Amino acid sequence: MKKITFFSFVLILLIGGVSAQVKILFDATEGQSSGNSDWVIDADIDNIAYTGTGGLPVLSSGGGKSNAQQFPTPAQSTVTSTTVETYWTGSSSTWAIDMVKHGYEVESLPTFDSITYGNPNHPQDLSNYKVFIVDEPQFPFSARVKTALMNFVANGGGLFMISDHANSSRTNNGWDSPRVWNDFIRKNPVKDTAFGFVFDSLNISPVSKAVNPSATDSIIHGPMGTSPGMEWHNGTTITLYPSKNPTVTGDVFSASVGNTGVMFGHGFYGKGKFAFEGDSSPTDDGTGNPKSSLYKDFSGDPGDEEEITIVNATIWLAESAPAGIKNNSVIPLKFEIYPNPMNGRGRIKYVLDQSGWVALSIYDVTGKKVCSLYNGPADQGLQIIDFDCSELPQGVYFCRLESDHLIQTQKMVITR
Repeated sequence: MKKITFFSFVLILLIGGVSAQVKILFDATEGQSSGNSDWVIDADIDNIAYTGTGGLPVLSSGGGKSNAQQFPTPAQSTVTSTTVETYWTGSSSTWAIDMVKHGYEVESLPTFDSITYGNPNHPQDLSNYKVFIVDEPQFPFSARVKTALMNFVANGGGLFMISDHANSSRTNNGWDSPRVWNDFIRKNPVKDTAFGFVFDSLNISPVSKAVNPSATDSIIHGPMGTSPGMEWHNGTTITLYPSKNPTVTGDVFSASVGNTGVMFGHGFYGKGKFAFEGDSSPTDDGTGNPKSSLYKDFSGDPGDEEEITIVNATIWLAESAPAGIKNNSVIPLKFEIYPNPMNGRGRIKYVLDQSGWVALSIYDVTGKKVCSLYNGPADQGLQIIDFDCSELPQGVYFCRLESDHLIQTQKMVITR
């Protein structure tokens, strides 16, 4: 039996040192502010134009398109639980502020920077980040960038790939985002179709409540709550190829659960993870550059289903799977908290079908992790963890048991 108190967990952190804050990087090098789009988290200057052959970006005093800087301003250290989306200027600002509220650090990869992995001379090399978000890319990736992205994921990174509908080229260069992503997936110098999916060439606007029925789906059931589905405003779907990657999983579907008509999904490659989405509109919070077409969708629809799904997925990408565990290696067969509600001390019991690595954490209602009860190897069979919750304020919490890509969450109430 393992016994861990909240106090002892904090003491371990103080003695051993707190690890560096997990960093999330939002891409701005792939035409994210071209045409009528503004897929950036913050931009204080609007001096980019997309001109010439291929619609390449150039600096222009009259350009008028968002030029994202590395660090959003005001400083993210000033973000609080009540900070609103207009604090930063970008249509993805709410998404970024959500991640800061959950304890992560966010940055942008500026327009004229480059995507690299394993380059110690590049301050924004992907090796310095846990999650890389690429929203509706407008230019084809070079072989070097394709290799960098694959190596980033293979070595433990989380890649979030967002597409849009067919014929959605914002630069009029003939490369819409489904084509860009499929060129990356299908013509990859590392491994062809390694992620096990491709984007379809469609323009559809379904409102779907068809979600993965699995109780352990990490995207549908996460710290933000349970997703009721998603709504597309001119997007596309995805086709899965489990024979290419058996871990690829659909989370939201345009009609029914299956390998076709997927709107949102996720999977594993090497030591890392990836998530994919067929429409960029759900990331739009309705704020940003007024010269772009802005739609309040991310947190504006009834139930905020876009925000729930997307933030759940981003948190899932940001959390490391411990080295050495394989997909489906540990499956929680039973997961109980008692007493519940509790006052002072509690006990968590779970049963594993085989030995492996597990992580047990407690989150508050905002999705912020307040403590880690256990992160390490666990034996097959019954596991019991006693813990002292007396230092946590009364209220509602969520206890999450994670074993590789399977996550189970239980609501927990602390009273006084």
